[in-house]
Amino acid sequence: MGIYAKLAFKALSLAVVLVSVLLFVVVIFGATGLSDRVLSSIINEEVRLYRQAVAGQIRDPQALEEAVTKYRIELTRSYGLDRPWYERLPSMLLRVITLDLGRARLAQTFAGSNLISDIIMERLPNTVILVSTAIAINFLIGILLGVRIATRPGSRLDKATSFLSAISYAVPTWWLGILFILIFAFYLKFFPYGGLYSSPPPSEPFMRALDVVWHATLPISVLVIVNVGLTIYVTRTIVLNIAQEDFVQVARVKGLPENLVNRRYIMRVAAPPILTNIILGLAGSIGGAILTETVFTWPGMGTLFFEAIVQSDEALILSLVYMFTLVYVVARFILEILYMIVDPRVRV
Repeated sequence: MGIYAKLAFKALSLAVVLVSVLLFVVVIFGATGLSDRVLSSIINEEVRLYRQAVAGQIRDPQALEEAVTKYRIELTRSYGLDRPWYERLPSMLLRVITLDLGRARLAQTFAGSNLISDIIMERLPNTVILVSTAIAINFLIGILLGVRIATRPGSRLDKATSFLSAISYAVPTWWLGILFILIFAFYLKFFPYGGLYSSPPPSEPFMRALDVVWHATLPISVLVIVNVGLTIYVTRTIVLNIAQEDFVQVARVKGLPENLVNRRYIMRVAAPPILTNIILGLAGSIGGAILTETVFTWPGMGTLFFEAIVQSDEALILSLVYMFTLVYVVARFILEILYMIVDPRVRV
């Protein structure tokens, strides 16, 4: 099987996983009556807009009510609310995939739109900026330190780093976020309490970008601190296990330089599992930064998910579940491509 055939097969498999997860969620929403409420809210919103549009054209109140009632009946048939939920599964699944789930109850974009698709498309880049930066710093520190202490097992650096890594992994995200706000925002006043921009935001693009960096410094620092310990420990374990393999010992016995052994015999083999941690860590953090974004009032996907739960916004929750699943599936596909690049065994 060629490379392109393997990639096509992986893409098809991941698409099946995505559809299966969404189908499972849609079945739950349908069986519990949540899908009926989602569609009813969409219909009510469209009927409200229709009433406002025709109120100036139809002066007779009775004729207006008849027109609105007729329009509601047409929408009910169009959305399938006159049929059982299991007969609406294909259309409901398509609506979830296209984010055609109407309007959010309370959440809005900065421009005032409450369309779910607009809200998600506005919030997603904010989370990507926050999480991707934190993940990049996290793995840069984690890989460099992890590889370094793996080549010196039992040293003082190894013991100290392992101790600090355990503390880092044990610190709750929300607690560290609140602590940082108290120290650096409340007492020292070095950074803002939260948000994305100052109020009012800078008008110049460059100053606005610096303002975003200033606001993102504390949440990024929190994400790095609570995750870097695990990254260091995992990298150390992977590299240390590979360094003890027979083929590495043979390379050293042959008298090859240590730098060459580390680069060609250890890091080349360690690259795939480390890549897995990076890519899947990034994908998981897109939806996993709920506490950090909420503490710092960062307008991203995590805060949006928290708001949707608090407001019991079923349509928004369903859309976010789809987006988180989609991000994971895309990350897995990117991982398969990178595997074929760094691991020759996968290409065979």
